[in-house]
Amino acid sequence: MLAPELPGRLSAAVLVVSDEVASGADADRGGPVAMSLLGDLGVAAVKTAVPDDPALIRTAIVEAIDAGARVVLACGGTGIGPHDHTADVVAGLLSFEMPGIAEEIRRQGYGHTPVALVSREIAGVVQPEQGAPVLLLAVPGSRGGIRDALGVVGPMLGYIIDQLDGAGHV
Repeated sequence: MLAPELPGRLSAAVLVVSDEVASGADADRGGPVAMSLLGDLGVAAVKTAVPDDPALIRTAIVEAIDAGARVVLACGGTGIGPHDHTADVVAGLLSFEMPGIAEEIRRQGYGHTPVALVSREIAGVVQPEQGAPVLLLAVPGSRGGIRDALGVVGPMLGYIIDQLDGAGHV
C-alpha cells in the first residue's frame, strides 16, 4: 500500500452501464466483482445499474459524486460500438485525466486478450464546485476488465485520495 489504510475513510460508487442489466434482461456479473474487490480494499461502495444512455450515465455519476463518493467506477460502455457511451461521458466530466492508469489497465488486459487494446478506459479527476475531488474511472464491464482495473488502481487508492486532498509526495 502506498498510503494509509482505507477502511472507514473512503466511499465509492460502482455504476454498471448496461442496457440488459438495467432492464433486468441479463444478470449483473461484473458489478459484484467490483463490489467484492472494493470491499477487500476496505472501501464502502454502493452499486447502481443504468442503461448505456449518455444522459442517464452522466446523471448517475453526478448523483454518486453528490452523495459523497470519492471514487466512481463506471463499468461498461468503454468499447467502440455504436452503443458505447461511457468513455465519452466520463471524458466530458473530468477536470483532468490520469492517462497512465488507463494505459496500464489496457496493458494488463492485453495480457489476457488482444481486444483490450480497443477498449477506451479513462481515468481522471472530477473537481466538483463543492466538495472533495473524485477519482472517476471508465472501465470495461467484463469481470476480467474490472479485475484488471482494480488490480491497477486498488493499491494506489489511498495515495491518490491523499494527493487529491493535498498530502505531500512519497
